[in-house]
Amino acid sequence: MNSSSPASPQEGAIKYRLDFRFGAKIAFEEIRELNAWRSILYRLGMIGRNRRRYGGLAYGNVSRRLGDKNTNSPAFLISGTQTGDLETLATDHYCIVQACRAEENWLKAEGPIKPSSEAMTHAALYAANTAIDVVIHAHCGEIWRNAYRLGIPVIEADIAYGTPDMAIAVGRLLRDERTAGPSIFAMLGHEDGIMAFGRSAESAALVLMQQLAAGLQTASDLCTGRQS
Repeated sequence: MNSSSPASPQEGAIKYRLDFRFGAKIAFEEIRELNAWRSILYRLGMIGRNRRRYGGLAYGNVSRRLGDKNTNSPAFLISGTQTGDLETLATDHYCIVQACRAEENWLKAEGPIKPSSEAMTHAALYAANTAIDVVIHAHCGEIWRNAYRLGIPVIEADIAYGTPDMAIAVGRLLRDERTAGPSIFAMLGHEDGIMAFGRSAESAALVLMQQLAAGLQTASDLCTGRQS
């Protein structure tokens, strides 16, 4: 059974055209490590739900590359839409993105749940760099507000999340040698939105934790009048 999701201006909604087929659950071994690190980020508040923010919608998602890296449209598994409020995900909370054509605002997926609204951005990261095997979309005000001070690359505020423009901007960002450094960037048009990535769930999550610590130090310096 196929379904299609139209573009929507609502925060947290799927904006790309989705060719989705309901399918089998993901094998537990495929999500075991990723799920553990995701639960840690949930406890830190980087993934979750705050009824007073973001329109009360859940936030944050994780993904892991699957199969052949030598393709412009790599397959990957990703947590499902609006699962951020769950501390631990089960095998029916993930699906597989089989193909993505950002220029057509189109994505194909299969599984027991539809993919996250950020799936196109995840796809752009995998397509841009074959060294990336895990992507984490988190929300963290301490990093997001201090992105410039921390030297973190940014996607400018006029580029909306989950859109072809975001996918194009991400590809451009990863090709820009001037942004070499931490495997992380902030989306200024997506309140508190941060993307971290790496060769493993551990490496991507640790980048977030390190930058959170740096952001907290920066905020403390600003409050005390010290120059970082």
